[in-house]
Amino acid sequence: MNKAELSGVCRQMRRDIINMTANAGSGHPGGSLSAVELVASVFYNHMRIDPKNPHWADRDRFVLSKGHAAPCYYAVLAELGFISRDEFKNFRQLHSILQGHPDCKKVPGVDASTGSLGQGCSIAVGMALGAKVQGKDTKVFTLLGDGECQEGQIWEALMSAAHYKLDNLTVIVDNNGLQIDGSNDEVMSLGDMPAKLRAFGFDLHEIDGHDLNAIEAALGAPVTPGRPKAILAHTVKGKGVSFMEGQVGWHGKAPNEEQRQQALKELED
Repeated sequence: MNKAELSGVCRQMRRDIINMTANAGSGHPGGSLSAVELVASVFYNHMRIDPKNPHWADRDRFVLSKGHAAPCYYAVLAELGFISRDEFKNFRQLHSILQGHPDCKKVPGVDASTGSLGQGCSIAVGMALGAKVQGKDTKVFTLLGDGECQEGQIWEALMSAAHYKLDNLTVIVDNNGLQIDGSNDEVMSLGDMPAKLRAFGFDLHEIDGHDLNAIEAALGAPVTPGRPKAILAHTVKGKGVSFMEGQVGWHGKAPNEEQRQQALKELED
């Protein structure tokens, strides 16, 4: 999909994120909005998938390690036809398939149930290693939150990925600088992330996570045999909605009706 088409998909995904969280009166719009371009680019241009056959054994895999950004995940799945947009009205409702964190047993297109931060990266490493053992050409992508990278299990997983030479794994960090309690630097500084990722054995691409050309270049960059890829994507929490951008308060707060209408107006074509 070309840049103009993908930009249109991203606008619709943002509208869906706003509507889902507003309808539910809860959810995580900030970190969902920051990840839109990253998720859209992976699914549309870099994954081997079939919406009509979501359990296809030879599909590529995606793990949303920052599981609270489920609205972004559901938005792209609906755009691709894995699920119906009619399900959005049931987001975070009892017995709905669309819970606040993704459930692989209920949602077509979801490859792993996530939500406990720090665990999704390990799941992705296991998937990538399993594909290697089976001799398959499966690619595995995982999206991490930057605050999530304060979890020690993330670094154990990254160390394992390098040790097992998982060049079929791409780890994307949605680096928006904010987490539920404030900025990353205030809560627990992550230090020199580019240096750390390189030291852990990854080929690193550091980009603007809202620049579709930069994302495409990083995702499409040649793989170094035996080395996993990391994309450190600098993003803006709440991207696309002026009053949410860069505001930590929108980590886990839904817009009210007035705010919904204002956001949707800003997200018109």
